[in-house]
Amino acid sequence: MPSKITPTPNVLFLIVFFLASCSSFAPAPTATPTSTHTPTATFTPIPTVTFTPSPTLVPAPERATYTLDTAIDYDAHTVDVNETIVYPNHTGGQLNALVLAVEPNLWEGGFTLTSVSIDGVQTTTYSLEGQRLDIALSSFFQPETVLNIEVQYTLTLPFADQQDPSISRPRIYGYTLRQLNLTNWYPFVVPYINGEWILHEPWVYGEHLVYDAADYEVNLKFTDPASVPIVASSGFAEPQVDFVRYTITSARAFAISASREFQVSTLQLGDVTVSSYYFPSGVVGGQAVLKTTAEAIQVFGERYGPYPHKTLSIVMADFKDSTEFSAFYYHSPLYYEQYDGTPLNYLTFIGAHETAHQWWFEQVGNDQAQQPWLDEGLATYSEHVYYEGIYPDLVRDWWAYRVDFFNPQGFVDLPVYEGQGFEPYRKAVYLRGAHFLDDLRGRIGDEAFFAFIQDYLTQGRGKIVNADDFFRILSMHTSTDYSDLVRQYLQNIY
Repeated sequence: MPSKITPTPNVLFLIVFFLASCSSFAPAPTATPTSTHTPTATFTPIPTVTFTPSPTLVPAPERATYTLDTAIDYDAHTVDVNETIVYPNHTGGQLNALVLAVEPNLWEGGFTLTSVSIDGVQTTTYSLEGQRLDIALSSFFQPETVLNIEVQYTLTLPFADQQDPSISRPRIYGYTLRQLNLTNWYPFVVPYINGEWILHEPWVYGEHLVYDAADYEVNLKFTDPASVPIVASSGFAEPQVDFVRYTITSARAFAISASREFQVSTLQLGDVTVSSYYFPSGVVGGQAVLKTTAEAIQVFGERYGPYPHKTLSIVMADFKDSTEFSAFYYHSPLYYEQYDGTPLNYLTFIGAHETAHQWWFEQVGNDQAQQPWLDEGLATYSEHVYYEGIYPDLVRDWWAYRVDFFNPQGFVDLPVYEGQGFEPYRKAVYLRGAHFLDDLRGRIGDEAFFAFIQDYLTQGRGKIVNADDFFRILSMHTSTDYSDLVRQYLQNIY
């Protein structure tokens, strides 16, 4: 590869649509991906689960648990859900209300709420407006105790018309002619930080939701057992007698994608099963990104810390976007179409980027609306770390082709609401974010930099961190002055 890459017209085509949600190493996996065209087995309806109210003083578990008994009518595009949330109060104070995010209610007629119960007692003291569900409690919810919240509802999925000019970014939640996507599809209790429920307004680009880590059990069936689609999900699948149970622990957001057209390739990496789901047109790219993702898991596992889950699903999207969820990411079909078989391409760039979000978003959470650089800057720089480990001769080309061609500028720590458009936002948060981290690494040295990154992961795992935490932990690993870099790249001084 030449040391300088001049993007082709196809690359410029990608630029228009680009939206990324986004020493030695062990060798790349050599296993040959295996393919299957067999749909998921069919199952009969699951029985209704009855939950016993928790005693008031039961010690609170570490995380909330979400159990979602879910029935999908694939052809009618509806979903019936009985959801139970076992929610521990770790806020440090007593609460008289809860706030849940309900994203499906942003679509008119998209969310029909049947009932809400607290500790087995149905309540009507709630209000639902837009994406916000406020539940007033009949008595104070004491610290370090638990509430059981039961919510029954029906989703009527929107058609994700990607040609609609009123849509500023590709619509993910809903269905297309060949794919059903459940993202942010269930009500969840939003984080409570410094006396405030954190639920930001949606924006035309970037992410606005903030997630506590939680444990999930999704019991899934389809109403037409004769024509069940292939399912990609965040969780580990365990077929039961008459349904499939998916589980995952310490996760931020549980996603499901289903299609009757999916083909699947898998690769085993230790005890982690990596699966690539793609349409017939994406066979070559689907197997290539499977290899990239497995390589990235190895590299980031060595440089940062271990991958936390049993599975990782890569899903070829039926929309022009790549974005991350727990143990799951969507990949834009543009990258499959443009894949040229070489290692210097957006299928590989963004595959590494979205895999990195399993560390920076999934393990270490942050406020993606107010401080998106904490996950997007780190995920972009992780592409560089991936190339160092797998394609060290192409690192300079990665900088030229992926970053510097776009003339990055602006302050790294922009909130999504101040980006003044996706391109200025991306140049600042993603691309200058990568330069800031590289300059910081150069200033303090590799040993201190990666010791800091590993400690940042350790201290932030399962939590929601902020920029103050980032620099507090950094200061524990170096006495070198980097204040000029902070002034150069960030608008706020930490």
